[in-house]
Amino acid sequence: MAKCVGILTSGGDSPGLNAAIRGVGKAALNSYGMQVIGFRDGFRGFMENRIMELDSNALSGILTVGGTILGTSRDKPHRMPVGGKLMDMTDVMVENYHQHNLDVLVCLGGGGTAKNAYRLLQKGLNVMTLPKTIDNDVIKTDYTFGFDTALSVATEAIDRLHSTAHSHHRIVVVEIMGNKVGWLALGAGIAGGADVILIPEVPYDVELVAKAIRGRSASGKRFSIVAVAEGAISKQEAASRRGAQERLEKAKNKKEIAKAEADMAQLELAHAGNTLRLAAQLEQLTGLESRVTILGYLQRGGTPSAADRLLATRLGTACADLIDKGVFGVMVAAKGDTTQPVPLEEVAGKLKFVPPDHAWVATARSVGTCLGD
Repeated sequence: MAKCVGILTSGGDSPGLNAAIRGVGKAALNSYGMQVIGFRDGFRGFMENRIMELDSNALSGILTVGGTILGTSRDKPHRMPVGGKLMDMTDVMVENYHQHNLDVLVCLGGGGTAKNAYRLLQKGLNVMTLPKTIDNDVIKTDYTFGFDTALSVATEAIDRLHSTAHSHHRIVVVEIMGNKVGWLALGAGIAGGADVILIPEVPYDVELVAKAIRGRSASGKRFSIVAVAEGAISKQEAASRRGAQERLEKAKNKKEIAKAEADMAQLELAHAGNTLRLAAQLEQLTGLESRVTILGYLQRGGTPSAADRLLATRLGTACADLIDKGVFGVMVAAKGDTTQPVPLEEVAGKLKFVPPDHAWVATARSVGTCLGD
């Protein structure tokens, strides 16, 4: 019998999702004669049995379209809001999997999706994932689809802000997505010629940032562009977080664990609005007007770039090939010009951080970019 493939998209939307759906679906249909169905709105739609037939007509014309024709959500199988309560719905999903006679469920998403897919794998289901996120933070793959498009959008924003910063002799602080990792801010900052780049992996000293900007002013450069990842933190904040983490690791009872977890949560909450505070600090320390631009969801909307379409299609067709060979429980990773199946247990719960000795970091320093340290 022909194999039946289920597909869902989970987590934040990202350019290239439709290209990936199309890559998996067309290869499965045309090369292997498989049946393909989609589940709407991520794991919630899978739990609620809301399906969409992914035949050749449904897959036609979606390559260049942003977002996802299946819809998405951030609901987790083991903690899903149902009737005002958080409930474990994995057993319901197992039932739905068998009801549709699925041979595999393909989950398109980032790190959270990999963890959720791994939970279903542990329940005995055949699952696979494709690495999607504008943050490029999925481990064991060279790149994730969505990253290139977001990188282009953020870079173009920095390009456009150069003229207004120059005209008004201002500091322009650009907040770029990246809560835990700084690939997007670092790449866009380098490509856009930012004078300062601040990322979560390199805690900054605001005095050193201000010194670099004052140095530019002294040399006749009366404006500065500061590219900031949303998760960038100061050295003081980093020390506080390390202290809270150490207390959590040393906690010996439930009370101590709860206190340490509450402290960490409070530190995360206090970080909100950090970019605005940073801009105010720089204005005070340099005497230059500062303005903030927060790119937000602009970075992950719109038409996917050619590179993201190509990557998503490559990964999607490789996924269909692996399904035909009976290879499950893996993420389809990009490795150079090829693809590679990586066991989900090596991906779930892990992030790909920017190494301090990465070539991009060295490149930024070599052209005189301040990283705040």
